[in-house]
Amino acid sequence: MQTTVQSSFHTPAQETSSFLDLCARRQSCRSFSDQPIDHNTLVAVAEAARLAPSACNSQPWSFVLVESPEKVAEAARCGQAMGINGFLNDAKAILLILEQPARLMPQIGGLLDSQYFAAGDIGGAALAACLAAEDHGVGSCIIGLFDRPKLRELLDLPDWQPIAYYIALGYPKNPVVRPKARKALAELVKFV
Repeated sequence: MQTTVQSSFHTPAQETSSFLDLCARRQSCRSFSDQPIDHNTLVAVAEAARLAPSACNSQPWSFVLVESPEKVAEAARCGQAMGINGFLNDAKAILLILEQPARLMPQIGGLLDSQYFAAGDIGGAALAACLAAEDHGVGSCIIGLFDRPKLRELLDLPDWQPIAYYIALGYPKNPVVRPKARKALAELVKFV
C-alpha cells in the first residue's frame, strides 16, 4: 500500500516536476528582478531548511531572514567585500544560517567533538533552503566572502555564533536555466 504525504507548502511546480528536475533548475542567480518576495514564501524557505536532516537530530542551526528593504540593503553591502557581488544591490531578502552548538547522543558525543557533523548538517540545511526557493520560483546565490563583523553588528548577532551561510534571494531577472557543467555520473559513481 502506497501512502502519499502532502506538504503544507504545496505549489503547482510540485505537480509537474520531479525532484531531479528541481535540482537541474536550481542555479546561482546573480541578476534579480524588482519583484518583492512574499513573506509566506520566505517562511517556506526557512521551513525547508528547518526540516533538513542532522546527526542525532542535533539541528545545529538557527536562521536569520533579512527581509526589510533597509536591512537587506545594508546586509547586501556586507556581502560586497573587495568590490565584488554588485548584484546584491538587487537582492530582495538574505538568509543567514548560524551555527548552533550541536547536541549529539551521549555515546557519540563522548567520542567526538560535538560540532563534528555540524558543517555537513548546516550545508544540508542551506541546500534545502535553496531548493525550496527554486521550487517557489525564487533565485538564490550562496555568498562566500562577506564582512562577518559588520553583519554581526548590523543584525545584533553574538560574537560566539558563527555565520555559516549567507544566501541572497530574489526572483531571477532572466529565468532561463543555464546548461550545467558537471562531471558525468560514470566518472563519479562506482556501483558495486
